[in-house]
Amino acid sequence: MPEVTISEEDRRLLGLWAADRAERVLPLFEARAPSDPRPREAIDGIRAYARGDLRKGPLRSLALSALAAAREVGDPAATAAARAAGYSAAAPYIHALCTPHQAKHALAPAMYAAHARELAAGGDTGVGDDEIRRAIEHAPPAVRSIVRQMPAFSPGRSRLDAFRHRLDAALRLAP
Repeated sequence: MPEVTISEEDRRLLGLWAADRAERVLPLFEARAPSDPRPREAIDGIRAYARGDLRKGPLRSLALSALAAAREVGDPAATAAARAAGYSAAAPYIHALCTPHQAKHALAPAMYAAHARELAAGGDTGVGDDEIRRAIEHAPPAVRSIVRQMPAFSPGRSRLDAFRHRLDAALRLAP
């Protein structure tokens, strides 16, 4: 398996990109569960980490809490939005030994944000595709560098697999 070289600054830039992706769909969750702060706390946590105001350790529990909120909300679009938030807080947890699971840390916030938007639009695939396009356009060089070090994804069978494949392929290209 390949090894990933990732600096703390790259982790922070990845975290900011991931937070931006998740924050775009957070209202979909908050509309269904306005009193549940866990996905917002995950996004706030990754932003604090990116600023250097929070160490990486607390992000794990913030991510797990947001993912628990996703399981509890009972609405597919809200679930996907909470997953985007949870995975954004988990984004910096990329280990040196790269596996497909590690690559998911980098791409899942954008994948789930696109899925959330698509579900909220009644399954309109154009909406999900637009969100993926936006994620690609806003990816900083650090995110592209991280993705290039990881194993490439195949197209897969599900819509999330298609999002992941498209993100992965596009982020490997030069900007």
